[in-house]
Amino acid sequence: MLNTQVLARKWRPKKFSELIGQEHVVRALTNALEQNRLHHAYLLTGTRGVGKTTIARILARSLNCEIGITATPCGACPACQQIDSGSFIDLIELDAASNTQVDNMRELLENAMYAPTSARYKIYIIDEVHMLSKSAFNAMLKTLEEPPAHVKFILATTDPQKIPITVLSRCLQFNLKQIPQAQIADHLEKILMQEEISNDALSLQLLARAAQGSMRDALSLLDQAIAFGEGKIEESIVRDMLGSIDQSHLFDLLEILAQKNGLQLLSLADELEVQCYSFDSVLQDLAALLHRIALAQAVPQAISEDTPEYARIFALAKIFAPDDIQLFYQIALHGRNDLSLAPDEYAGFTMTLLRMLTFMPDDWVVNDQSLRALPEESSLSATSDRETPAVEAAPILQQPIQTMAIDATDFDWSQLIQQLKLTGMAKMLAQHSEAKTLSTEKIELCVPEKHKHLLDKKYQDKIQLALNSYFGRSVVLSFSIGDVTGQTPAAQLQRQEEEKQAKAIAAIEGDPMVQDLIEQFDARLVIPSIQPIDNKE
Repeated sequence: MLNTQVLARKWRPKKFSELIGQEHVVRALTNALEQNRLHHAYLLTGTRGVGKTTIARILARSLNCEIGITATPCGACPACQQIDSGSFIDLIELDAASNTQVDNMRELLENAMYAPTSARYKIYIIDEVHMLSKSAFNAMLKTLEEPPAHVKFILATTDPQKIPITVLSRCLQFNLKQIPQAQIADHLEKILMQEEISNDALSLQLLARAAQGSMRDALSLLDQAIAFGEGKIEESIVRDMLGSIDQSHLFDLLEILAQKNGLQLLSLADELEVQCYSFDSVLQDLAALLHRIALAQAVPQAISEDTPEYARIFALAKIFAPDDIQLFYQIALHGRNDLSLAPDEYAGFTMTLLRMLTFMPDDWVVNDQSLRALPEESSLSATSDRETPAVEAAPILQQPIQTMAIDATDFDWSQLIQQLKLTGMAKMLAQHSEAKTLSTEKIELCVPEKHKHLLDKKYQDKIQLALNSYFGRSVVLSFSIGDVTGQTPAAQLQRQEEEKQAKAIAAIEGDPMVQDLIEQFDARLVIPSIQPIDNKE
């Protein structure tokens, strides 16, 4: 017959050595057992599913194993087996959430006075002990003050703040921590290997993240995923089950934000709404991605090279300044908290994106300390929402460039980029590339060393597809890293912006009215506040 036992029960640890993520508690209890330095009352605290009850049962076995008090109970003697099956007469488990009254506690404690039937110790495991009433705690306190030598209390709670200090002070307390995602994912992989179920790393990471530090929740989700996927674990199946957003959408969102393209941000929000994603979950995952980017900026060694989307994380870490990432992180958190107050979730989500867009610096400074002003056509102007048709009708060259091979110095690579309709990081890669060879058959681009982080295959492929579409034929595209002459479109744009800025400053400084103000009132110009005005008809 097929074994239908749930994974959380089937793989419940029976030894301290099998526990995951609670090494500090295991070490302390192991030392105490080996040295026979036993306490009469233990308090285990921590969030759900981190191992409180499991540790309590292992401790009960350690205290009552027939080979003696030990940190490594045999698991084979009647005491060990009966504790595992829940039939050990001298192990009393109580759920305080459903037994809050003082009468229940008094009856329990009266029985504690009697010696164990067959065991070394009579053990009381009281789960969610903080749910006991005040009078029930007072009744327990009398026993804790003068406990019988044959009795051990193991209390467990998710909320130790609600336990009276008089009880806390008489217990040996252990704080269990949430289990790191990496450890959960590794443990799930080992279980699936034993269960002979195929899986992939991304699926396990999604499950580990959804478990939020709880191994029990992780195993329950794994059970669901196995059933949902009809016996196999795949990323797409797990995402559908969890309702998780495809991480590529989040990277696209930040890349669009880097281009300051408000229209594309709203278009992406529309796409997410059509796909019925929870905007609360989207903002949660966005905050998690921003956290990883912040780690990549501050402590790059903290990001493992086998992390999914490793290259894209570090590419964004290079593009955004650390303080921008910190700001976006706070905006994402506040946006998530404000969703319930918004007119609807879509409005709350898009308002969060617009807030990020609003706080983007006017002059775009990246980590390499070079001033990078993003192309004006990709930014959200004050009138862009009202002039959408005009934006959509942006002029496109009707004729492709000449079909004969030409030298790069005779060809305007910047003009070609404008016709390719590139966006996000692909556009940024093109702008920071210098054309060494240009023809309708072959294009060789060189990227300076400081921008090599943009050389992700995904961005190269987007440029390749855009070129093929523009020329109507397959174009051989290659990239190299090396010295450039300073003629990349981004460098040209930067020089243009610097010239415009210099002219604006000169015009203000030469204005007679400004000069009068300086002379009469000892005024001074705040140079950073001067911005050039684009005269557009």
